[in-house]
Amino acid sequence: MKKISRALISVSDKTGIVELAKKLSDHKIEIVSTGGTARSLREAGLAVRDISDLTGFPEILSGRVKTLHPLVHGGILAMREEPEHQAQVAANNISYIDMVVVNLYPFAATVAKPDLKVEDAIENIDIGGPAMIRSSAKNFRDVVVVVEPESYSDIIRELDANGNISLQTRFSLARKAFAHTAKYDAAIADFLANRIDSSENGLAISEAQDMPERISISLTRRMPLRYGENPHQRAALYNGDSERGVATSQQLQGRELSYNNLLDCDAAWSLVSEFDETACVIIKHTNPCGVAIADTLIEAYRQANATDPVSAFGGIIALNRTVDKETAEEIAKVFSEVIIAPEFTPEAEHVFSAKKNLRLLQTGAKNFGPRDREIKRISGGVLVQDYDNLLLDPAKLKVVTKREPTEAERRALTFAWTICKHVKSNAIVYAREGQLVSVGAGQMSRVDSVKLAASKAVLPLAGSVMASDAFFPFRDNLDEAAKHGITAVIEPGGSVRDQEVIQAANEYNLAMIFTGVRHFKH
Repeated sequence: MKKISRALISVSDKTGIVELAKKLSDHKIEIVSTGGTARSLREAGLAVRDISDLTGFPEILSGRVKTLHPLVHGGILAMREEPEHQAQVAANNISYIDMVVVNLYPFAATVAKPDLKVEDAIENIDIGGPAMIRSSAKNFRDVVVVVEPESYSDIIRELDANGNISLQTRFSLARKAFAHTAKYDAAIADFLANRIDSSENGLAISEAQDMPERISISLTRRMPLRYGENPHQRAALYNGDSERGVATSQQLQGRELSYNNLLDCDAAWSLVSEFDETACVIIKHTNPCGVAIADTLIEAYRQANATDPVSAFGGIIALNRTVDKETAEEIAKVFSEVIIAPEFTPEAEHVFSAKKNLRLLQTGAKNFGPRDREIKRISGGVLVQDYDNLLLDPAKLKVVTKREPTEAERRALTFAWTICKHVKSNAIVYAREGQLVSVGAGQMSRVDSVKLAASKAVLPLAGSVMASDAFFPFRDNLDEAAKHGITAVIEPGGSVRDQEVIQAANEYNLAMIFTGVRHFKH
């Protein structure tokens, strides 16, 4: 590769730029810069050539035009081994630019501000930056393009080791550059489509629409997977900008995660994150087979495992507190596929290290919090909906039976309802205060879910409460559940036969609450 003689630097995010520029200067690379970047570099004692000195033309229009000039783009796009290009460079007094270090106006950060004005959003649409990035990325064989401060250390190491940047690195940086401008343009397109209203009175910032007119998705492969749901299906894990959740968790040990592992981990983490109390969730095939809250983590695990020890074998365990040694020793008595938690103590990690294949996923406390939208693929398109973040509002609950639930029953019903939201429809949950008793999931008939949950119960059903993710279409659901000694029911209500169902509850002296909210999960 031809030696790098000249670098053009123009950055909004100045993180690490002084250190990079000093290293370039050490390697006798001339630095050309613009506006605030040039000032920052000069203040650090570096020799900087203004872009206007290179072009012979001043920066104009409040900085809107700085680098949009043939002497800039000619110096970037000229192919060094092309004789005709060389002749034109010489004839037009063009100086080669061998490195471009550019990051863009902070458009996404600007439009996220609560007091945003249309003018501020428009002014933060970068023009010259993307043009330089695309020019240099296109000519990556001759020009090194750097768009992320995270790349500076790699550039410095390679310059120090070789005095130049390899073709392999140049190509890798070019790929990042095109992805960078694509994402930037998508953010602008989405904003203009979804957040600006146009009327006779002009333009105005609007509130986010119920569902946006345009959605752009930019994802980066985080890791390949051995296969998908089945061995004949290829698969990989991708993630975007989010710093939350399973996709960004750190694997501390164990075999590589599978596609199905990750689906189960997400189901487990989503449910355990609903609880403020110390909680444990055990998942099998994306449905909970054990859930409990308790004063200690070890007790939460013991109670969760007691719900259905057979199904819990080989399951995914999620905990919402730091896993300590005592809890780790208890969990290690039974085979599990994955343990996911905010953190693990060193002592807990040591306990689990004896199980070489067991995966430990550490999410970090920052991973708690609601999600915004979920997207599901169908043939020919995608379905987009708000994520079901809705929590139970005690003020909106309606007792519809003659008997009011006791305070203990209310707590048990709230607990059961929280779990029911995460069970595949038709969903029925039996629970007592702080402990899942049994689950009926994914049946085509709701009464079959009631029967299935009862038939699977390991713990006593008598004295438990029942939750249903949607209304009961017939009283037979209550007739069936009452056989097993339940004391209270929580369901959305809204059936044309609600009175029939309420009458059944009164006959059995059950307390029943309507939530007015459905939680289907397909």
